[in-house]
Amino acid sequence: MAMKAPRGTVDILPEDSVKWQYVESKIKEICHAYYYHEIRTPIFEHTEVFQRGVGDSTDIVQKEMYTFEDRGGRSITLRPEGTAAVARAFVENKLYGSPNLPEKLYYFGSMFRYERPQKGRMRQLNQFGVEAMGSEDPAIDAEVIDLAMQIYHSLGLKSLKLVINSLGDKESRQAHRDALVAHFDPYREELCSDCQSRLDNNPLRVLDCKKDRDHPAMKTAPSILTYLNEKSQTYFEQVKAYLNAMGIAYTVDPNLVRGLDYYNHTAFEIMSEADGFGAITTLAGGGRYDGLINEFGGPNTPGIGFGMGLERLLMALQVEDIDIPVDTKLDCFVAGFGSEKVRTEAVKLVHQLRASGIQVDTDYQQRKMKGQLKAADRLKARFVIFLGDDELEKQKVTVKNMETGNQKEVSINDIVSEFKVLLEES
Repeated sequence: MAMKAPRGTVDILPEDSVKWQYVESKIKEICHAYYYHEIRTPIFEHTEVFQRGVGDSTDIVQKEMYTFEDRGGRSITLRPEGTAAVARAFVENKLYGSPNLPEKLYYFGSMFRYERPQKGRMRQLNQFGVEAMGSEDPAIDAEVIDLAMQIYHSLGLKSLKLVINSLGDKESRQAHRDALVAHFDPYREELCSDCQSRLDNNPLRVLDCKKDRDHPAMKTAPSILTYLNEKSQTYFEQVKAYLNAMGIAYTVDPNLVRGLDYYNHTAFEIMSEADGFGAITTLAGGGRYDGLINEFGGPNTPGIGFGMGLERLLMALQVEDIDIPVDTKLDCFVAGFGSEKVRTEAVKLVHQLRASGIQVDTDYQQRKMKGQLKAADRLKARFVIFLGDDELEKQKVTVKNMETGNQKEVSINDIVSEFKVLLEES
């Protein structure tokens, strides 16, 4: 039986991975400019990290996690998202004790969710994320949103929509929760089984339901913005003022709640409005989570962050017809032909060029000269270095510029320095 990749996973082949590398390098440049530093957490965690961090009532924990017992009988889960793992690392390594808070972190990593695979939604997905922990200044909320938008703009995306909301503080959320229960309870039996459960455990997430979104009660549901106390209202107004100051356009959506239990105050999503992108338009989403660090046994430490799907980012670039500038040309191909001594010298020459930082390849199929030149052509080599018995005897090689056809004899002893000059001139 032919072996295939598991459903919901894909192989990223070399012609695509160079595009990924370009996108990732641009993201890292922006993180450097914003003074965010990379963190790398394990690909799996104790299951409790996500139960406590993401929330028992969420779809992720209830339906989507890849959870198993290891040989020691411990419950282990492949990470379904990045924030809970970073929060665990923040507490375990006592980063809250840093004199330079907020701790501004970013990560790249594979996430795993058991759900129906579809365009832009995989069971193994790749995510970039940012977490800023240790500040309750609304300006850091604006900074995190700005960073996400800057990534998309730097790559050339234009059909974007930023949606924001406030979930308020604990007092505001409790008042809104009570209002939601009172509003939806008369319709309980008309709601899906998930929403019936959410109504008891986390009523806010009823607003996020895909099955019941067309129910009439959804349209008349009480808005969180009506229940924001003065502190929460002031906080939200400050976030909006900072976004306005930076010239970042946004839409306020009172029904934006996000899918995780740890959010409070600012919540946001960035969507693609490009034609042909598909039904699932969200590119990135995040928000503030001031109680999460405390859940992991750390001190009361505020935080805000977002997650960005890289598959969806690449989809958006494709839909908007944005070419990723990828250079697939090879700097140099060493063509050796003749005796075994020539082959040995060619191997040595390739090693010397690579050790000096020059991109080089050579023939490993024992082809004739004609076949080697065809291989150099396929690899789009800028230069070919010819080495045969005659060249070896004279201790010189012939270097050919494949674009101009110009050739030059160079001493084998000087090839590294001479070749660097030729590369700079080309």
